[in-house]
Amino acid sequence: MPSSKLVDTRTPRTLAFSMDQKSIERFKRKLQVRHELQSGVAQTQQNLRAAQTDYGKDEGDRANTSLAREIDLAQKSRDRALLALVDVALKRISEGTFGNCLNCGQEINTKRLEALPWVRCCITCQELIDDAG
Repeated sequence: MPSSKLVDTRTPRTLAFSMDQKSIERFKRKLQVRHELQSGVAQTQQNLRAAQTDYGKDEGDRANTSLAREIDLAQKSRDRALLALVDVALKRISEGTFGNCLNCGQEINTKRLEALPWVRCCITCQELIDDAG
C-alpha cells in the first residue's frame, strides 16, 4: 500500500548502477502484464456485479449479497491501489528512476524487484516506515 510518509526530494536521475537496459525491459514487461491482468480482473468483477441483479427476498439472501458487495469493494480498492503502484513504477522506468528507493535513493535489491516490481522503497526503508506505523 502506498505510504504518505514518503517524500521524494531528489531530482530524477538516470540509473547509474548495475541495472542494465535488458533488466529494465524485463521489469517493464512484468509490470505491463500485471497491469493488464489487474485491469482484466476489475472488468470481470464489474461484469459479475452487473449480472447479479436478483438480491433475493429473504433476509439471509440480502445479508449474503451485502457481504459479497463488501468483499467486492475491498478487492476493488486493493486492485486500484496495486494498479496505481504499477503505473508509478512504469512511469519511473520511463523517467530513468526505476530501481531507486524513493526514501534513501539507494538501489533496491534486484530480488526484491523481481518479487514485487512495483515497490518504491528498499527493504531497510520499508521496515523503518512499517515500524513507524
